[in-house]
Amino acid sequence: MMPTALDWLQSLPRLSGEPGLDRMKALLAALGDPQKRGRYVHIAGTNGKGSVAAFTANILQKAGFKTGLTISPYVLDFRERFQINGQMIPPDDLERLAAKVRAAAETLAETPVQFEAVTALALCWFDEEQCDIAVLETGLGGRFDATNAVENTLVAAITRIDLDHTELLGGTVEKIAAEKAGIVKPGCIAVTYPVQEKEALQAIAAACIREKADLVAPEAEDIHLRRGGLFENRMEYGGYEVNLTLPGAHQACNAAMAIEIALALWRQGLDIPDEAILEGLEATRFPARIEVLRSQPLVLLDGSHNPAGAAALAATLGAQKLPQKPAAVLGVLADKAAAEMLRALGDSFSTIYAVTPDCPRAMSADELAELASKELPEVPVYLCADLGQALDTALGLPQGAVVCGSLYLAAQVRPMLLERL
Repeated sequence: MMPTALDWLQSLPRLSGEPGLDRMKALLAALGDPQKRGRYVHIAGTNGKGSVAAFTANILQKAGFKTGLTISPYVLDFRERFQINGQMIPPDDLERLAAKVRAAAETLAETPVQFEAVTALALCWFDEEQCDIAVLETGLGGRFDATNAVENTLVAAITRIDLDHTELLGGTVEKIAAEKAGIVKPGCIAVTYPVQEKEALQAIAAACIREKADLVAPEAEDIHLRRGGLFENRMEYGGYEVNLTLPGAHQACNAAMAIEIALALWRQGLDIPDEAILEGLEATRFPARIEVLRSQPLVLLDGSHNPAGAAALAATLGAQKLPQKPAAVLGVLADKAAAEMLRALGDSFSTIYAVTPDCPRAMSADELAELASKELPEVPVYLCADLGQALDTALGLPQGAVVCGSLYLAAQVRPMLLERL
């Protein structure tokens, strides 16, 4: 079978050469500069980008705007990366636009990397479909991210900043925040996470001063969590009382950001009623973000893959006051801070079943089992060469199971779990 244009796109390298936007801008110019005809909400950060993007896109859709959305990475289907009003790009359009991007790329002196081609494809689709606005999630960083080739940014949102991809973005939260805040454009409104480290907030504020952009920073004490049932997330912020489907105090903070993004857009002339904010937040669902697939016994899937994400998972589990600690089916990538993740998870689990995610960058199950035994000596750890067997064992336990450690593992496991439940 002849390779398709989509095969070409997926075969492109992840990283290449020196960081910069010249290659991306050249690709967009060859495509007729589709980004120049759009309006954007641009979202960067270490954790929570996808959730804030989904909250925001749903609010805009409920307000009646034709809304484009990019997310990165996808969980189950490559087409998740490209959405309009909650619907993934049709397969025929994906192949047609991949061919268009390939033809444009072949006229250039330098081949684009995969995320540049993916972003160009999304911008072409949004332009063709005449979206009123698009919500763009960065892939890595901000200043030199392919999405930062857009110009008409109405709101730049910076979610929680933590240490991740330090080899590319810098070894401190201040340096990483400065890179992420590179998406702030002159005259836009910037919105940041309610609980940023001081150094990160200072870097974001400096970018806003430089670009003459207003900065909105929600106060954590203004976010009120209400008592609810198991994994319910009832919160109130700024007069908006909602019951989120995404559990965890961190998701309440992400929702507060989305509220402020909506209000910032309203101040710039977009008609966003209060009802759209409430309905958009409550309608948001996101696979593999502390996703409860079954409540009794518990089956939970989470794709968090760094220490801050692991800490959010541990805090959410701890807040439920479960009668028994669940077992964990755990898999991580070798280039992630696995030891710190394990320490962040602490004593959240009764047992750990170590597995190997289906990814070339995966840490082997035996290496993970050895590390987990060292970091969490009080928790029994079992090496599982067979993922299906590990799932069957964990799902058969009365205390329930949590599958976590990697989005790659989450994508691999989610259909397997749904078959078993």
